[in-house]
Amino acid sequence: MKKYALLVMSLCLLIFTFTACEKKEVKAITEKVISVQVQPVKKKSLRPFINNVGTLNPFEEVTVSSEVDGILRDVNVDNGSEVSKGMVLAAIDDTDYNLEVERGMAALKQAEASLSNIKLEYHRKEELYKKELLTKQQYDDVTARLSIAEAELERAKSSLSTARQKLSKTKIYSTLSGVLKEKKVSSGNYVKNGTPLFVIIQTNPAKLDFTINEKDLEKIKKGQDVFLSVYAFPDKEFKGKLNIIYPSVDERTRTLKVEALVPNDAQLLKPGFFAKVMLYTGAAKDIFLVPVTSLLYEEEKIKVFVVEGDKARDRFVKIGQKYRLQSEVGGREIEVGSQESEITEFVEVVKGLKEGEQVVVVGQQNLFEGAKIKIVGGKD
Repeated sequence: MKKYALLVMSLCLLIFTFTACEKKEVKAITEKVISVQVQPVKKKSLRPFINNVGTLNPFEEVTVSSEVDGILRDVNVDNGSEVSKGMVLAAIDDTDYNLEVERGMAALKQAEASLSNIKLEYHRKEELYKKELLTKQQYDDVTARLSIAEAELERAKSSLSTARQKLSKTKIYSTLSGVLKEKKVSSGNYVKNGTPLFVIIQTNPAKLDFTINEKDLEKIKKGQDVFLSVYAFPDKEFKGKLNIIYPSVDERTRTLKVEALVPNDAQLLKPGFFAKVMLYTGAAKDIFLVPVTSLLYEEEKIKVFVVEGDKARDRFVKIGQKYRLQSEVGGREIEVGSQESEITEFVEVVKGLKEGEQVVVVGQQNLFEGAKIKIVGGKD
């Protein structure tokens, strides 16, 4: 009986020991502390905008062609030359065209003299016809010759005008002020009517072409501010205005083409430049911001972890537009544009958070609702 009692006591002791160990292990798990970094929810006044990329193009581009045939005698410009409207770019040998004008002038004088003689004869015979001293056939004959002489005079005038016009076209003029983009010919080349000679571009203002997603169409209108930067001048920001909103959406890309005009007095912006575009779509408004890195995605839902005491609490949020901000020395944060220090990407929180709440930005992947946390770093 004593042996039996001792066995029962031993079993009870073992069970108690195992139970105590298990409780200690459970307690150890629940008290595990996870190190995180946090940032506060920021409230800022920012302007909504649309980001995209675009291409710079000349404001105007024209191809100047020859309007007469001939040999180019002079070419006065080269690629890159600045030209003004009405400037003589080139000249075609005008020898034959001068001779044609001289022939036309001689033909005109002859036609005028012939008409003058026939008019005298007509008036003389008209008087005789009225006195019935001239037959009707003779009168009709001089009337017909008068009409022919008048027509010959008009033809001579027209021929002379055409010859003079051709002579004037032996000089090739610039049709606008700008820069010579391409010279297609050289002195001594034979050109025909319609031969392209020069391409001239006007680059002030410059045209910026880019596209807008169809979901953003209601946000845009003519006159909105457009800011852009180009790789050639990373320290500069250029400003323009939305000028044209094209009428149709591309069925393949579901985007709409738009155009902005950008002042280019210093001629820094060159056609063909690739540009990063920021189109502001409204006035500044107060919004709540958190770093994009704080977001966790669960299928179609988005959540963050916030700090309550020493615990992590998950919050499902609704987000809006993303903003890229730069921090200047001294802690002031500004929108990307001036080239300053570190760039951070933030996202607008439309619903789910309040200003000042501490959001976990590092370590949130290891968290769960109610997890005990320790803040080890972060930004104010």
